[in-house]
Amino acid sequence: MSTVLLVEDNHAQMELIDSYLREGGHNVIQVPDAKEALNKAVEKKPDIIVTDVVMPGMSGFELCRQLKNNPATANIPIVICSSKDQEIDRLWGMRQGAKAYLVKPFSQEQLIRAVKLAMA
Repeated sequence: MSTVLLVEDNHAQMELIDSYLREGGHNVIQVPDAKEALNKAVEKKPDIIVTDVVMPGMSGFELCRQLKNNPATANIPIVICSSKDQEIDRLWGMRQGAKAYLVKPFSQEQLIRAVKLAMA
């Protein structure tokens, strides 16, 4: 069973994504913002990180950049889940180091597939 660090500032979205991941057989660590995610990623060493993009303080794009520039977290795969659905957003997310980019709303099957592929 893999451990997912879930970064989402919207409580309802956090609970929905958490339930999708747990039903898919994953352990989930919830954090409400990118700054806390940076600390938890180093402390807990999750198997994968699932993050929102638009969050107060630091965006999911900046979070990806910082995680990929830190040797302690550089190899953790990242899946971005965002309501930003422009192709430029998807390309930018991948350029920052994300392995997958899902546009909200997405199904449980889409999320689990993206997580599995990102960890492969």
